[in-house]
Amino acid sequence: MLTLFRILSRLPLRVLHAVGAVAGWLVYLASPSYRARFRAHVQIAGLPWAAARGGIQEAGRMIAEVPWLWMRPHDVPLGDKLQWRGAELIEQGLVAGRGLVFLTPHLGCFEICAQAFAERFSASGPVTVLFRPAKQAWLRRVIDASRGRPGLETAPATLAGVRQMIRALRKGQCVGLLPDQVPPQGLGVWADFFGRPAYTMTLAARLLQQTGAMPLLIWGERLPKGRGYVVHVLPAAPIAADLPAESAAAIINQGMEEMIRLAPHQYLWGYNRYKHPRSLDIGVAPAAEPRQEA
Repeated sequence: MLTLFRILSRLPLRVLHAVGAVAGWLVYLASPSYRARFRAHVQIAGLPWAAARGGIQEAGRMIAEVPWLWMRPHDVPLGDKLQWRGAELIEQGLVAGRGLVFLTPHLGCFEICAQAFAERFSASGPVTVLFRPAKQAWLRRVIDASRGRPGLETAPATLAGVRQMIRALRKGQCVGLLPDQVPPQGLGVWADFFGRPAYTMTLAARLLQQTGAMPLLIWGERLPKGRGYVVHVLPAAPIAADLPAESAAAIINQGMEEMIRLAPHQYLWGYNRYKHPRSLDIGVAPAAEPRQEA
């Protein structure tokens, strides 16, 4: 598999996206359960089918672009494959020195956001992204090599990883995570997502509440025909330090909804967002620590 990844990583992005689009439709047509879940989630969101249907091929493109993203040489810049919208919000946040928490849904190419930050803003410090370690040894090696880029650090979804992110924020650095990912039992609360209760992580809000960091919404738009990506940065609603977990999760879910409505054709509608959480296997998030005043 590692050899296959290396071969695929050398193909032009437009070829990978074209193959991925076909693969996305093949999976959709071949899997009744996936097809039913995809359609049900679009219906729950109250969106017209025409607006979200493109997500079928975009899901395939998301998988097909992984070798290109993960195995791209570290010294090769994204160049004309990358555009920014709203980068000034990051610049303002870095000047404030409070630390930044990037909140990204399963929308477009979420992998590109951290790479784009590392390429443009690494002089201000690295961005630390939360990830769940792969079970396969070969895949762990690929991920470690990819996400261990200059200006990009990783934090495993464990107690140690959470502490790593808190330390980064208290240094005024940046962290990123996907708050619409279903956490294990005990690490979330039930909060509405498109009007239906979904088990929602509390980690994103707790990072903000414990450190006083600034939240920002960010997502990577996938351009057609392999032209590259546009990283969009948007302001996020603040989370008060004394806000209950359920209320904080609801605010973050609303932010995710706002981004998804901007480009529903690039959301991963097949993701099982409303599933019941698995049993706890990544450790318990740390108890609230006293805020350190500047």
